[in-house]
Amino acid sequence: MDAPRRPRPGLATAIAGVAVAVGLIGLALSDLGALFTALTALLTFCAVAAELLAARYSSMTISAAFAADMLAIGFLGPAPAFVIPALSYAAVWIVERYRWRALLINLAGSSTPALLVAYAFAAIDPPRSGPEFVALLVLATAATMALNFAVVAPLMAILDGRSVRLALRGLTGLLPAVAINCALVAVIAEIYAEIGIVALAFVALNVIALTYMLRLVVVARERTREYANLSWGVLSGLVRTLEARDSRAARHCAAVAAFSRDLADQLGMSKREQELAHTAGLLHDIGKFALSDRVMERGGKLLDSDWRGIRGHPDIGARLLQDIGVYGPVADIVRAHHERIDGRGYPRGLHGDEIPVIARVVAVAEVYDTLTAPDTYRTPMTSFEALNELRRVAGKQLDAGYVEAFAALLSGRGLEYRHADEADFDRELDMERRLNEAVAP
Repeated sequence: MDAPRRPRPGLATAIAGVAVAVGLIGLALSDLGALFTALTALLTFCAVAAELLAARYSSMTISAAFAADMLAIGFLGPAPAFVIPALSYAAVWIVERYRWRALLINLAGSSTPALLVAYAFAAIDPPRSGPEFVALLVLATAATMALNFAVVAPLMAILDGRSVRLALRGLTGLLPAVAINCALVAVIAEIYAEIGIVALAFVALNVIALTYMLRLVVVARERTREYANLSWGVLSGLVRTLEARDSRAARHCAAVAAFSRDLADQLGMSKREQELAHTAGLLHDIGKFALSDRVMERGGKLLDSDWRGIRGHPDIGARLLQDIGVYGPVADIVRAHHERIDGRGYPRGLHGDEIPVIARVVAVAEVYDTLTAPDTYRTPMTSFEALNELRRVAGKQLDAGYVEAFAALLSGRGLEYRHADEADFDRELDMERRLNEAVAP
């Protein structure tokens, strides 16, 4: 692991300033008349609009502004190649007001490399149509993107005190973006060369529209992630509150989740069903949040009203999950995890196959952990004793086939697994994975 580095904003600013100065000198020596053409105006508008509408997701920006700059390299020359990205980055900076040093680095990594590549392209001076022109423009696109990354990545690393080596390591991840941009530039350039500016304007508007739709998709994904973050945070907070009132709550939920997932796997259920079993196991007792402190205390005498509350906690938990609205069938599983095969369970007295399959899985895991846990209200059983008890109630309280599948699962496991004393709620919750899955396409 690299040692911590000290941010060096002065050095990053100085290097970026020199690069921008080189670009300005090159701009002054170029044909400034190319700035005042219809094509320059169209490409500038497209670049600014695309950059302002860019879809930003994590550290990735999806924008068509780069394609406009490449067309400037191919058809207009160094001056527009320098000015167009400078104006697009300046427009974003005016709106977002991010660090001025970062703006300077962006200009150093976009405008100056584009100008240098445009000078090289002009020196070759290929015909502005045909395979040779398209091939050279694709090569110019790849070179410009590589220069952009080679300038911006290390300078931002120096600015923020990160490893330059690690920043440059991301160069390989640039290859898909390079390929996409090269293809886009090649297609648009050929359309303009063959048909003219009207067709280019039509294509540009479609590209901007696509950029805007991508932005909407990214915004929706971010809002979904925020909602999932809030809802999972609320639910995990409720489990933590339960643990404050009953010290076994979080460990018990984690153990039931792990046993439920593994039993579902043992039964040959799909990955989705295994995940449902795991999530329902984590949340199966969430309804106990509404129980009174007297009910949560062990060893006390319970009134009839207390028993009604206990029998109602699966319904309370299910309604809570439905109100949050992102868990689908998990709510039905939580509601039914205390139902019995013989119909004497609660809250609805379901019989046999009326009970959801995964609720029967969670029921086996829940009873087993309650019998074997050291932090329960009764003397804990050994795994062998607990399995005998599960078999005793099989066909009445629990699904007999699932009990035998659970016995087969435990037969190949060690004592640590069979007595889930160290089950960890945070590990089973795995918040980051759940948030990523919430926004997955």
